[in-house]
Amino acid sequence: MPRAALLVSTALLAALMPLSAARAADDPSPTPVDRFEGEVPFAAQPADGIFTWGGDSDDPPQLQFADRADAPEGAKVLAGTYDISGYGGFTHDFAATEPAHDWSAHKGIRFWWDGQDNGRKTAFEIKDGGANGEASELWTTSFTDDFTGWKQIEIPFTDFVYRTDYQPVGGIDHVLGLTQMWGYAVTLPVGVQGRFAMDDVELYGKADQSLRASVSTDAAVYPVREGGTASVKVTVATTGSAPLDEPVTVSYATTGGTAEAGKDYQALSGTLTFPAGTASGAARTIKVPTLKDRSAESAETVPLKLTVTGAKAPAETPQVVIDAHGLPYLNSKLPVKKRVADLLSRMSLEEKAGQMTQAERGAVGTGGDVTAYDLGSLLSGGGSTPTPNTAAAWARMIDSFQLRAQATRFQIPLIYGVDAVHGHNNLAGATIMPHNIGIGATRDPRLAEQAGAVTASEVRATGVPWDFAPCLCVTRDERWGRSYESFGEDPALVKSMETVIQGLQGRADGRDLKDNDKVLATAKHFVGDGGTAYGSSTTGSYTIDQGVTTVTRQQLEAIHLAPYQTAVDRGIGTVMPSYSSLDIVGDGQGPVKMHARADMINGVLKDRMGFKGFVISDWNAIDQLPGDYASHVSTSVDAGVDMMMVPYSYQDFTATLIDQVKAGKVSERRIDDAVSRILTQKFELGLFEHPYADTSNASRIGSAAHRAVAREAAAESQVLLKNSPAVLPLKKSQKVYVAGSNADDLGNQTGGWTITWQGQSGTHTTGTTILQGMRNAGGDVTYSKDASAPTGGYDVGVVVVGETPYAEGVGDVGNGNDLALSAADQAAVDKVCAAMKCAVLIVSGRPQLIGDRLGEIDALVASWLPGTEGDGVADVLYGRKAFTGRLPVTWPKSEAQLPINVGDASYDPQYPYGWGLTTLSKAPQGGTATLKALGAAARAAERRGADSTGRDLVTRARLLVQAKVGQSVTAAVSKPFADADHLLLTGRYAAAVEKLTEAYRAA
Repeated sequence: MPRAALLVSTALLAALMPLSAARAADDPSPTPVDRFEGEVPFAAQPADGIFTWGGDSDDPPQLQFADRADAPEGAKVLAGTYDISGYGGFTHDFAATEPAHDWSAHKGIRFWWDGQDNGRKTAFEIKDGGANGEASELWTTSFTDDFTGWKQIEIPFTDFVYRTDYQPVGGIDHVLGLTQMWGYAVTLPVGVQGRFAMDDVELYGKADQSLRASVSTDAAVYPVREGGTASVKVTVATTGSAPLDEPVTVSYATTGGTAEAGKDYQALSGTLTFPAGTASGAARTIKVPTLKDRSAESAETVPLKLTVTGAKAPAETPQVVIDAHGLPYLNSKLPVKKRVADLLSRMSLEEKAGQMTQAERGAVGTGGDVTAYDLGSLLSGGGSTPTPNTAAAWARMIDSFQLRAQATRFQIPLIYGVDAVHGHNNLAGATIMPHNIGIGATRDPRLAEQAGAVTASEVRATGVPWDFAPCLCVTRDERWGRSYESFGEDPALVKSMETVIQGLQGRADGRDLKDNDKVLATAKHFVGDGGTAYGSSTTGSYTIDQGVTTVTRQQLEAIHLAPYQTAVDRGIGTVMPSYSSLDIVGDGQGPVKMHARADMINGVLKDRMGFKGFVISDWNAIDQLPGDYASHVSTSVDAGVDMMMVPYSYQDFTATLIDQVKAGKVSERRIDDAVSRILTQKFELGLFEHPYADTSNASRIGSAAHRAVAREAAAESQVLLKNSPAVLPLKKSQKVYVAGSNADDLGNQTGGWTITWQGQSGTHTTGTTILQGMRNAGGDVTYSKDASAPTGGYDVGVVVVGETPYAEGVGDVGNGNDLALSAADQAAVDKVCAAMKCAVLIVSGRPQLIGDRLGEIDALVASWLPGTEGDGVADVLYGRKAFTGRLPVTWPKSEAQLPINVGDASYDPQYPYGWGLTTLSKAPQGGTATLKALGAAARAAERRGADSTGRDLVTRARLLVQAKVGQSVTAAVSKPFADADHLLLTGRYAAAVEKLTEAYRAA
């Protein structure tokens, strides 16, 4: 039935209405939305219809229009069953091809629900504004199923709140206008098998002004210097933006708070009146004068109580805050150590506990709990973004939270953190770098530092001063879903790339942290997360992530701990322990979760290495410790964790920590140490002087200059594994046939930790795909994703294949993933390479098993995850730059070989660690005589400390060896070849040439 057919007569509606729905004489007639008599189909946008959705294939409910003799209206109801583990529900979207609906004349929406008395909450959402039901704002509320049988659920529109945790598109106006409605959605309870029935969704009641008009203030907190005057802006607005029908009065009075009237401020009271006919959005200002005295004081509050008639009052009482003044910790000329000591001496246990607590921004709503719990930190988890996801919205959001911190006694600013692991990857439009495995392939410390500097600039320009990066894991098994977060399998390579810390933080002494293009960096995950054994994970369906790393003491020191000493020497500001467990052979402890290892965090990191920053836990990591929650808290704090990332359980954490200290389970000395470390970094960052976002560099986000760095990194990260017979570089005169799943997919190219935690295929941010980069390079390109287009008449084919995005344990091999190309990718490779000379690019976070197809592939490139700048990949494909990348991890022949790493006693890979052919330059001529001469020169360079010369000599030797080896890569060749690259990274140039000579002789 067309939607217009539901606009039936008032008489018929009256006849249909149950007695319980009797209405006031002046109310408008109820307007049907859904009768479920078959007039609306099961469909999806852009059709008018009902559709289901869920977190996985089992989560969407099963729906039907069922005949029910007891139906509240008509003969049928919407009935369904559900068993949801993640999330699931159903939606009715109105047809996008027709005008949106106007609900503004009504008080609310109601429907009949067949209660099951399960005590669970069911969320009900409405869709307001935008282009259609899937591009509208979501406004949400809920009802509790605590009854049996049919009950009419009435929801006034004033009960709906804007969803802060998720919106399908960029924000529209954050106002429930009700004049452009696109439908509704029902989210069913999780974790319980159930059934439901629903009937007769309709609009009811009259939208009297007290329900559709609201009064708000422009802020919740108004900091003002002592003696200054706060200006509180009071605005009246209506849904639908109609003028006021009746007057609205706002009575105000200063009352309560910690400030004293007559001494700290002038008491005032009065009334504002917005007459009938006032336009929606009209505003008045209340001025609250404060007074000066001569004493140094902490901040004091002056609540401004508002009593509203004729409209809905603000959700909370605005507070004027007289800034703290005259106290030593506020004096920026004093040494940081003295400022910390002064502030710490004034703080209560509760305030200290707050500083040790980090919550997720989605958990604190508009931020009232920042003040209530004296929170020290907030974060955005992967994909936790403001709406719209723009730089300006990030800055506004973080400033709003910082404003809340100004209402605390000592006005200690928040430190806000994000996982910017390859650029500001949560922000749409940011410059996305190659993931760390690609940066490791560049072997270019200068470029790693530049990539860090670009990231820091873009992150800080959005108001974020803290980055949970870099990952200093040494990946030892590429079945790990986080292996792409590592610079490589060799600790010497990881150490060499730690120049990224200077890019992020600036100089090692911390003097640059206060600059508007630097952020506090985090070395993670301490320690051994890259060495977990396959099958040792006990987290859900993970196979290796968060598992157990079993090592000797010597292996621990040489492989996993070594990068952290470098990070400490470089002045790293924070360190994050790993979810994984550490089992040191012979120490008698067995596997112990890293968040509980006091010997490693306190003993090694802080005491032996001299780390002066603070330790931040991973997301809810303390919940994985044995024992009850109180022991989780005391164990982790005593182990040396200074701040807890407890995204949604911050209230429980602070209460438990306070109780543990009062019970003597955690010492006050330990608390003071943790808080001192945290405060030190906040002072170093300049947050006390400049808590709010400095957006002066916002124009550089995604700029040409920043993208040029990412483009260079993408180009240098490409590793040419095979090139016979000289297929690459391509020529612009060639007709090129491009195929494969990853040739034209920005999401696959950027990988996990991009816009969302797991990443996603498709176009989700601004960038250039590899295909577009090839076209930009001037190539004569034809594209057929599945290679279904005719293959005749082409000079060369380029097949871009590989993985789809994943992050962490979700990407573990064995957890729905493997190292083989998909069937579609294999088919594309086979078809193109059978028809013409071909180059295969593998876009992935780890090596893919390609050995069975090497014979048919003429050129093979490990492209890793190159980020948003596909032009960089095209630069080396078309010879604008030479291929110079080298394998940061060993490329295996089979999964059975894993783990396989440089230095192994048995080592027979497809390609060894350090392998990488080049273009646009010829390998040196000669054989062992040339290598002998290069070795002698390398020895001399080593003696002189001429590192650049030494590296160049080893490179020449490597190219000579690779030219002889070709594709005959044997175990006898691979082991000394890989060892040579490790020796090169440790500055032993002569020994590296000796190993390469050994590989040459074995070839």
